[in-house]
Amino acid sequence: MLTKRDLLRSAALAAITAMTAITVPVSAQTKAEWPNLFEAKAIAEEGFIYGLPIVMNYAVMYEYAVDKNSGQYKAPFNQIKNEARVYTYKDTAVITPNSDTPYSLLFMDLRAEPIVLSVPAVEKTRYYSVMLCDGNTFNYGYIGSRATGSEAGDYMVVGPDWKGATPPGIKKVFQSSTQFSAAAYRTQLFNSADMPNVEKVQAGYKVQPLSAYLKQPAPPAPAAIDFPKANAELVKKNFFDYLDFALQFAPAGPEEGVIREKLARIGVGPGKTFDFKDLPLTHKIEIGLGMKDGEEKVEKYLASGEKSVNGWKIGSLFGDRQFYSGDWLKRAAAAKGGIYGNDAVEAVYPMAKTLADGEVLDGSRHKYTLTFPAGQFPPVDAFWSVTMYDGKSQLLIENSINRYLINSPMLPGMKKNADGSLTLYIQKDSPGADKESNWLPAPNDEIYLVMRLYWPKVEAPSILPPGNGTWKPPAIVRAAN
Repeated sequence: MLTKRDLLRSAALAAITAMTAITVPVSAQTKAEWPNLFEAKAIAEEGFIYGLPIVMNYAVMYEYAVDKNSGQYKAPFNQIKNEARVYTYKDTAVITPNSDTPYSLLFMDLRAEPIVLSVPAVEKTRYYSVMLCDGNTFNYGYIGSRATGSEAGDYMVVGPDWKGATPPGIKKVFQSSTQFSAAAYRTQLFNSADMPNVEKVQAGYKVQPLSAYLKQPAPPAPAAIDFPKANAELVKKNFFDYLDFALQFAPAGPEEGVIREKLARIGVGPGKTFDFKDLPLTHKIEIGLGMKDGEEKVEKYLASGEKSVNGWKIGSLFGDRQFYSGDWLKRAAAAKGGIYGNDAVEAVYPMAKTLADGEVLDGSRHKYTLTFPAGQFPPVDAFWSVTMYDGKSQLLIENSINRYLINSPMLPGMKKNADGSLTLYIQKDSPGADKESNWLPAPNDEIYLVMRLYWPKVEAPSILPPGNGTWKPPAIVRAAN
């Protein structure tokens, strides 16, 4: 018996499918290759979980590096874009953006030749990192304070098929599993007056093709690509079309054989025998239902797949290909929770949408406090922060004092309690002039808080291993209204 929820889902998905359905004559042989309805639904569920990070990454890449009119455009492929600012509520291409460190962003096209990334010497007191993240959202390498030190150096990024020798002067080679890849540079900002110093560091970030680095003639340019337009709405309606497109640039790893074969049965991926659009309407409806079930599994994993510590969800969701080892649900949850997050050794992200008892954080109904006992700040070798997001969109929120976070560099300007503890006031309205230095403005709606511990200490007290460390974040407390 169909429930009301089932009927509503079927109607909505049927409407979406009807808008995108294309009637194409197909042969009897092609029809014989179609999975049955139950198989189509199961493949769609698994395929959605597998493909979610890939499609999300493509949408960001399109807005940042392809579409100059997207409103979020940064720079063309193989050119770095230094942002001499921190992110605000106006930045909407990436959910849960970091507003601690000015970003430098780079999308690389590795099809023709490798790319050489050069970094300057950076003072040891200033944390910086270069996270390499490919189209599979695998974090396949790091350059920076923790990983390679503060000295200057040249590093080479190569595509999945690169077999060449390492040139003299290159400190390390990093291999992307896809032909397009991102590099996210994070440079610590101590305060607003420090921005010129950050800009000097950013000016030392250099990107060039290997041929230019070696002062040799460039190889032939790669073929031009007609990138399909992408935004949040289009991705929802045509998810498997985008996955189909992106997979051509991502050679299958050994753990991807089974899922790639399944996707080919619904017309998705390089190994497909027909186009996804050729499937009959009934199959498309089942595929839509499978996608919804996949999305629910991702949400459930985010809610329960990590350890709850005083109301904060703590886990380790980000890593390289070996880290995931085919656990597509973990990878999807990582992207959904906040795409382009760091490995735990680089940063740990306690996240909270509820109090310890499970009550949803809501700035329209309550005020909250978060108190760090004296001497018990997050244990890090770099810095820590607590950032406020809208609980529904997971974006930064507009507020009267343009404050999106509170971090450790701000401590000298904050007021401590008589016992040496520090209380943060989490609410939509100012707690008063005497407490405003400790105010983290909240939305007039549901709240999503993310704590960031950059370069977490490994010795006790430590948040490592994530969820089981000797240091635990304090509980968020509902204040008297």
